[in-house]
Amino acid sequence: MRVVLTGATGMIGSGTLIECLEHPDVEAVLVIGRRSCGISDPRVTEVLHDDFTDYGAIAEKWGGFDAFLWCLGVSASGMSEEDYTRITDTFTIRAAEAFFASNPDGVFCYVSGEGADSSESSRIMWARVRGRLENKLIGLAGRGFVFRPGVIQPTKGVRSATPMYQMIYNVVGPLFPLLNRMIPNRITSSDRLGIALIRVGRDGSSGNHFTNQDINALAAAERVDLAGREAPTA
Repeated sequence: MRVVLTGATGMIGSGTLIECLEHPDVEAVLVIGRRSCGISDPRVTEVLHDDFTDYGAIAEKWGGFDAFLWCLGVSASGMSEEDYTRITDTFTIRAAEAFFASNPDGVFCYVSGEGADSSESSRIMWARVRGRLENKLIGLAGRGFVFRPGVIQPTKGVRSATPMYQMIYNVVGPLFPLLNRMIPNRITSSDRLGIALIRVGRDGSSGNHFTNQDINALAAAERVDLAGREAPTA
């Protein structure tokens, strides 16, 4: 499996990159970003790219890849709808269109967020913009998949690139074991999300939207499958 990845300097993207490099099915990762993710691994090829509205200069590099895991995102706080739409919608949809042009049988997995509004009518700006993008992606070749995580527990040393969010994680971190027991379907983790993205990127799915509960179930199923491969045969 050959994977394209964005957002590798953020919490979700860096966590997904860790899972890609630990997964036996992932043979190559093409990381696209404005700055280096700092990972040195023979399976990782990094392309620094500034214009996320135009992928013509790099599209040839992802020919023959199986899945695009889009983990790039920004907070809507303090942003106009126009600016948020450009980063959230335009950047993503143009990447998906260019990827499918090179890989018509590929899969595009987009990390959205809990609360995104598929009706596109929400009074909450970010929910409306993300819902509109989700609908576009699902309509592209029928191979666009949307992940809507809510609360995400950072694992394996990953950190949020947003200082305010990291400060919250520092405070809430000790409570995650308790929260996982009390409300397990409301919480996922960066490693489970990464594993779920890989599974759907490799196999596709009959559904297009995945909540935290779905993400956890996908990750659990993948771990069972991997353990079964490693189990000794009689």
